[in-house]
Amino acid sequence: MTRSMIERVLVDGVAGKIECVINPPAAGEIRGVALIAHPHPLFGGSLDNKVAQTLAKTFAELGYVALRPNFRGVGASAGGHDEGRGETDDMLAILDYAQSRFHAGPPVLAGFSFGAYVQTLVAQRAAPARMALVGVAAGFVSGGRSYTAAPVPAQTVIIHGELDETVPLSNVLAWARPQELPVVVVPGADHFFHRRLHLIKSIINGAWQR
Repeated sequence: MTRSMIERVLVDGVAGKIECVINPPAAGEIRGVALIAHPHPLFGGSLDNKVAQTLAKTFAELGYVALRPNFRGVGASAGGHDEGRGETDDMLAILDYAQSRFHAGPPVLAGFSFGAYVQTLVAQRAAPARMALVGVAAGFVSGGRSYTAAPVPAQTVIIHGELDETVPLSNVLAWARPQELPVVVVPGADHFFHRRLHLIKSIINGAWQR
């Protein structure tokens, strides 16, 4: 894989093949691997989601190999939606592939919405180096769904939109409060960060300088 080439691969998962797009590091030595998880597959979420793409490009520019899989039943990924359980297993399979291929250490885990929720579960089993989560699905969300997001490491970057209509900001604050986790609130941003994707990149870049 050359520095400029975005690659699409099929990786063995528990339920069959997992489709994954790989963004190579923009330049320099490989800093590590970053696994990006997209929003809810039953509501149009896929690896092509704009927030997921923004996360992948951001981490590639920071020197990471950014892996962006499709969840079960999306695109060329086999299987069907499993409410986060099977998706967690599949993310771990992608990490095994990435760490074997790129000889990387502990990964960065990043995700958006349902994908951020899944990454909180992955973190319980993968011991990430750091995390960056956007619009974390926590508590009761629109459509009557409910998510019990797991605790995450202290250095996790949490980004949420002030006007999120899918996951109320109060939900994320309630999840973050007992962990004493700061939440970066983007004024005026909705759930999908329309016209504010550049702020996600800026916030992560700033956090990674520390």
